[in-house]
Amino acid sequence: MTDEAKKLLLDVLLACQAIESFAAGRSFAEYQADEQFRAATERKFEIIGEALTRLGRTAPHAIQRISEVPAIVAFRNRITHGYDSIDDLVVWDIVQQKVPVLKAEVEKLLREGEDE
Repeated sequence: MTDEAKKLLLDVLLACQAIESFAAGRSFAEYQADEQFRAATERKFEIIGEALTRLGRTAPHAIQRISEVPAIVAFRNRITHGYDSIDDLVVWDIVQQKVPVLKAEVEKLLREGEDE
């Protein structure tokens, strides 16, 4: 795996960790009520989507091992371009259900990349 691919995967991992940190011990009601929490979370999703888009160009073999990449990139585009139609409940569900899966997949790829 190239250094660039590792850097992009690390960007995704750090963004996932940040989202989990923001949400730890917090509720959906807190997410809805806290503009800074929402903005920070959405920003990290933008980073994830952009990093995966770049990874697809630099390491197509790696991107194939991450589930739901098209949906992740589409979600990033929705946050960026459709910011006024974001459904907080959808974002919260992704935080709770999808981020841990993505994080685990990226961690596995990074571990395997260390062995190369």
